[in-house]
Amino acid sequence: MSDSDNLRQASLYYHEFPRPGKLEIRATKPLANGRDLSRAYSPGVAEACLEIQANPQDAARYTSRANLVAVISNGTAVLGLGDIGAMAGKPVMEGKAVLFKKFANIDCFDIEVDEHDPETLAKIVCALEPTFGAINLEDIKAPDCFIVEKLCREKMNIPVFHDDQHGTAIVVGAAATNALHVAGKTFEDIKIVSSGGGAAGIACLNMLLKLGAKRENIWLTDIAGLVYDGRTEEMNPHKAEFAQKSDLRTLDDVIEGADMFIGLSVGGILTPDMVTRMADRPIIFGLANPTPEIMPDLARAVAPDAIIATGRSDFPNQVNNVLCFPFIFRGALDVGATEINDAMELACIHGIAKLARETTSAEAAAAYSGEKLTFGPDYLIPKPFDPRLIAVVSASVAKAAMDSGVASRPIADFDGYVKKLEQSVFKSALLMRPVFDAAATSNRRIVFAEGEDERVLRTAQAVLEEMSETPILIGRPDVITARCERMGLTVRPGKDFAIVNPEHDDRYRDYWTSYHDLMARRGVTPDTARAIMRTNTTAIAAIMVERGEADSMICGVFGEYRWHLNYITQVLATDKLRPVGALSLMILEDGPLFIADTQVHQRPSPEDIAEIAIGAARHARRFGIEPKIALCSQSQFGNLSSGSGKRLRKALKILDSAPRDFAYEGEMNVDTALDGDLRARIMPKTRFDGPANILVFGSPDAASATRNILKAKSEGLEVGPILMGMGNRAHIVSHSITSRGLLNVTAIAGTPVKAYE
Repeated sequence: MSDSDNLRQASLYYHEFPRPGKLEIRATKPLANGRDLSRAYSPGVAEACLEIQANPQDAARYTSRANLVAVISNGTAVLGLGDIGAMAGKPVMEGKAVLFKKFANIDCFDIEVDEHDPETLAKIVCALEPTFGAINLEDIKAPDCFIVEKLCREKMNIPVFHDDQHGTAIVVGAAATNALHVAGKTFEDIKIVSSGGGAAGIACLNMLLKLGAKRENIWLTDIAGLVYDGRTEEMNPHKAEFAQKSDLRTLDDVIEGADMFIGLSVGGILTPDMVTRMADRPIIFGLANPTPEIMPDLARAVAPDAIIATGRSDFPNQVNNVLCFPFIFRGALDVGATEINDAMELACIHGIAKLARETTSAEAAAAYSGEKLTFGPDYLIPKPFDPRLIAVVSASVAKAAMDSGVASRPIADFDGYVKKLEQSVFKSALLMRPVFDAAATSNRRIVFAEGEDERVLRTAQAVLEEMSETPILIGRPDVITARCERMGLTVRPGKDFAIVNPEHDDRYRDYWTSYHDLMARRGVTPDTARAIMRTNTTAIAAIMVERGEADSMICGVFGEYRWHLNYITQVLATDKLRPVGALSLMILEDGPLFIADTQVHQRPSPEDIAEIAIGAARHARRFGIEPKIALCSQSQFGNLSSGSGKRLRKALKILDSAPRDFAYEGEMNVDTALDGDLRARIMPKTRFDGPANILVFGSPDAASATRNILKAKSEGLEVGPILMGMGNRAHIVSHSITSRGLLNVTAIAGTPVKAYE
């Protein structure tokens, strides 16, 4: 079976199973009893209706309208398929709705209308205004799309956006902005040749005019050749605006000296010979799909310095509308914009372009493993899975809407709005905010044991950009430099952060003698100490903290947890400091849940369990969470005399032996811990109401299994693990941690020690 046949079968299977289509509707409010029903529908729903009748703006308060977009098409210009009809276009419109939800958390209905008359179609769309906060017109053929959009924009008081026109134009505008930046040229001075007079092609040229290009420098060609003054074949008013007074007639005639070619037409129309006659460092956007106007390898064969973009994902610089439409709608909806105007579109362009010029996010790098995502000829625009897009682009659009006077619900706390957008992407952002705020009050030195790891390098870049902490990396300078360059990071060892080179460091003798002094009577010889300080980066980091050259260390990016713990304990444990337990914060759909001890104790004693509970309560408060601790076991309030239940009951007595400022209960099953009603039936005099938010287990196997199940099956995001009991001097992460997870642990490590007391 060919690759195309495989793709066809896989795509059909994807659309059919496990249930047909790509969308469903879910309720956002409970409907579990008669009381819920009376509020959701009759008679309570009437109250919301009357409020909206009195003030239509309140629809944004009481309904989903302010976060609801319609994707509307008549199927006359679907992708590369042409006029296939409204029903056949439905999979595409469902797909567009999925992208809205995935990238910007916007709810979306796809509406396929079997209507070819543009004026009638516009009337249908206008009649839907009470339902939606915005309209996305999709896959409507030119010139009908211009008519539909114009009529709808004139009559509707919500944003109407034809994505095939403006979405493409915005992404082309961002790519062109950065291409000119790389080429050292300006919009005002370049000659632009375009192939394709459809909706997207015309919109791109209009956008380039807004960015500074001169109309007299734009040469538009289509199926009939150059659009020139006096031409009547295949013409419409939108093309006529770009008509040139010229005797030239073909693309081949006008390509001479062109700085930029934009193709939205058919594959193969731009030949290598034409490329040789373009200006130096030509910019070539061959956006026809699936075959570009010229294949990149053919263009580079005659112009090695060409800057090239296509519409395909298998080449660099894919011009993809998903970089635009979710985020421009997000910003527009959030301020109740009455339209999407030029200012908002330009803000979207500048936001996308600016993001590409910054350091690539770790999340985008992970999603596009193996690709070099460094700003330059092969990286002009961000990748769609760059999570920063929503905060940067949507915020820029919202601000432009407010500044241009089209926002019906201006945002008072704009900084708070940006943070909210960030939190919508990074689930840990809201819970981590108190920790980051606490870390901002100090400048702690954090040493990373595995300084050559790519995740650590990205974390070091983020620390320098977002925090006040000082990173110190253990690793070989040449390896770190090469990896930073490959990943497009701007940080460099010795310049932006301190470094310890295990192969050669002036402090080597001080380190091995310090380690030997600590371990001489525990079987470590001078030769062993020397070898460890050459090869064991965890031990080196621990010695740095012990000597006062760093305030905290982070290790564990690779290797086994207890191996790292051994060296931390050897070097940093004291009479007052010792590893108490590993605490993981799991961020779940319905809220946070702490789990302990997942790593430190193989069989915790009652005294260990009590200490774990006390430490977990203290740490929960650092995240602004009032602790409710459940001691979890197979045993339920004394019904089993064996296993962990016996140790947990003793731990409960230890906790009861002194006043505690947190709620705790046990021993119990996990479902009993998380279901307050169930617990109240089993133990009527339970010590706290509602679900527990800290689960302390009597076995690390149970704790670790629970954590891993939540990560794998409930899409739980782990913050930590946090090593309790060491005064914030050391933390051991898991080998599966991401760069974002490392940044969170760095913030924890960067919190002043007094916050732990």
